[in-house]
Amino acid sequence: MTETSLEIQGLVHAYPDGQQTLRGVCLTLRRGERVALLGPNGAGKTTLALHLNGVLTPSAGTVRVAGLPVLPQHLAEIRRRVGIVFQDPDDQLFMPTVRDDIAFGPANLGLRGQALDRRVSAALSAVGLAGHADRVPHHLSFGQRRRAAVATVLAMEPEILVLDEPSSNLDPASRRELADILDGLDVTVLLITHDLPYALRLCQRSVILSGGVIVADGPTADLLADADLLARHRLELPYGFDVRMLDSRPPGQPPARDPARSSPC
Repeated sequence: MTETSLEIQGLVHAYPDGQQTLRGVCLTLRRGERVALLGPNGAGKTTLALHLNGVLTPSAGTVRVAGLPVLPQHLAEIRRRVGIVFQDPDDQLFMPTVRDDIAFGPANLGLRGQALDRRVSAALSAVGLAGHADRVPHHLSFGQRRRAAVATVLAMEPEILVLDEPSSNLDPASRRELADILDGLDVTVLLITHDLPYALRLCQRSVILSGGVIVADGPTADLLADADLLARHRLELPYGFDVRMLDSRPPGQPPARDPARSSPC
């Protein structure tokens, strides 16, 4: 198996109205990395995410998942390998029960019987919802619905988990619970967020997307300590937050990669 989970080279995307959102993005994620994708509104973060499983087609450039190019003939396998958790969990929960929602994807892959039941049980346990399988999704709290949405993706056993603003609208306890769950997952994670302390909590490495290109790539603590860099790209830490309070790198561990200020192709 390749050690590279995701490789993006020269990715360009223009919408039909001519608006060019991505202008040559290059990004590589190693297997098992947790990387935060940061950037101001309109930077192209969600547009980039939608290229990872073929929802959008690039105007130029390539995307590879575990060495497999994102092309029409590979989309079924790509969409199994890349799971996207949307910002609003209600966009992903539409079945009568939580169990039905989580079973929906694997069942469409042909899983049946005890194998399907085991897959659903494992996903529920992974997000701390083992006792909620028969609940109606919209009766869950917002934090529980967010975790159920994560479970629907985990049930597909993806290689890459993409989360779009996972901490939004969560109370402090729910934010912590979700972070603990994400910490325990053995998958590659791309975390799209404006929540800079959450990125620091979960991801050793961050990249900043601004103006349709990657403008910085390095250890999260280093990027967030660079006030000028953040200001240039409309990113702000909460008032009074000290990056030194929460460095996601264990003591003595070197940076995830060279803290270069760009990711050239």
